[in-house]
Amino acid sequence: MASIAFLQSLLHNPGSVVATLVTIGLIHALGKGLYNVFFHPLRSFPGPTLHAMSRIPYCWKLLRGTMPYDVLDLHEEYGDVVRIAPDELAFSNSTAWKEIMGHRPGVEEFGKLKNFYRPVEASPVNIVNAERDEHSVLRRQLAHGFSEKSMRDQEPLIKVYIDLLIQRLHENCAAGAQAINLTAWYNWTTFDIIGDLAFGEPFGCLQNSEYHPYVHLIFESARAGTIFQSVGFYPLLNKLFWALIPKAALGRFVRQTKLSMEKLQRRMEPGNERSDLIEGLLLKKEELVKKNLTMENLQSNGNILIIGGSETTATLLSGVTYLLLSNPHVLERLTKEVRSTFKNEKEITMTSVNQLTYMLACLNEALRVYPPVPTGLPRVVPSEGRTVLGRYVPPKTIVALHHWALYHNEKHFTDPDLYNPERFLGDPRYANDDFDILQPFNVGPRNCLGRNLAYVEMRMILARVIFNFDMKIAEESKGWMERQKIYLFWQKGPLHVHLTPVSK
Repeated sequence: MASIAFLQSLLHNPGSVVATLVTIGLIHALGKGLYNVFFHPLRSFPGPTLHAMSRIPYCWKLLRGTMPYDVLDLHEEYGDVVRIAPDELAFSNSTAWKEIMGHRPGVEEFGKLKNFYRPVEASPVNIVNAERDEHSVLRRQLAHGFSEKSMRDQEPLIKVYIDLLIQRLHENCAAGAQAINLTAWYNWTTFDIIGDLAFGEPFGCLQNSEYHPYVHLIFESARAGTIFQSVGFYPLLNKLFWALIPKAALGRFVRQTKLSMEKLQRRMEPGNERSDLIEGLLLKKEELVKKNLTMENLQSNGNILIIGGSETTATLLSGVTYLLLSNPHVLERLTKEVRSTFKNEKEITMTSVNQLTYMLACLNEALRVYPPVPTGLPRVVPSEGRTVLGRYVPPKTIVALHHWALYHNEKHFTDPDLYNPERFLGDPRYANDDFDILQPFNVGPRNCLGRNLAYVEMRMILARVIFNFDMKIAEESKGWMERQKIYLFWQKGPLHVHLTPVSK
């Protein structure tokens, strides 16, 4: 009877209901926080108390776009292993790459964090979010398209778009009088190349000198991904979020799916058979069914190829250009190498750019200073737990190595914030650098399938631009890199550069 009377009093006093719920919530949060600090299986790992108590500090930094910067600060204060959330550890040691990402036959691998790789559970399986067995099937089918031989076969197609890029830059540079946005031009080039290689047709970015709507949607989804990831840590909030998200917002992603599906269907029409990146996935209908590869799976994998083969490459090209312009002595040496190696543009090929040893050092140093994927790619410790860096890590713990934080840690690299390609050319000043920790393409059976394509594009595009133009950064783009936030990818502003055609 007393309980009924209590409930009746709450119903007649809404303010009391709210106060009671808030009090219960605070007590629950405090109790959980105290448990996380003093009794949680990860309690012995070092890290800030607030991060141990709650996910809120982690999500706050994620949503602010500062996570990799903050992780570096934590490693410098707490060491190689830091507890950055109640159930998550960040590692900063080259050995941890193999222990977390490596493959051992017959041993359960570290799983993928679902609310990072697949925040919408109903979304199709692709090579990024697939579990081990499905991933193996997809990778085998795609591997041929990314082989060195396949890249050589695709060279004429890739060259068409690089030729068009150089043509457009000549048309728009106004002999250096007008700065142009190289971030946009690099993006337009890589999206057109990968669009043709993955779906059989470009996005028309270079032809029209503008972003295709599909490309805009990709950029929007990267920022939204941090929101999806954050709410995914709170199941009730996650359900409420997806129930309340505006239909207009979801409509944009539906349009992206529709656009890529239309491209895929055109690619699969009779008469369009050719060797490209998805040739291995376009099997006979019976084989598709046997491997559970639906049209939705194919479309999803095509989307992944577009994102992985375009935005990241364009980001590195923008980054290396900025770093070269910010270090004139490096640009001068690279310019001398390119222009002394080639007498004309026809000599700049996929094979001949391999002679440019200083350029490779410039690109590798850019990958260290400005990794295209600067964040950590989280994994989940399997059911029996694992030993990482000599310490037992309990099941269901989230673990990650954060690229930017690794590469800017002075424990691993001498003068980590300086851009100096000589560190990759045997300069004794960098003899103690830990090059094993530099893994911008990841390691293990899930490393980046598009590494060969990325290096081909980066070398050929950068060589052609340097062969054709003298470059000078515009005043408004000084500090371009230092101003950026990180929402999975870098949030790049325009990189304005004055291009002056070289007299030949």
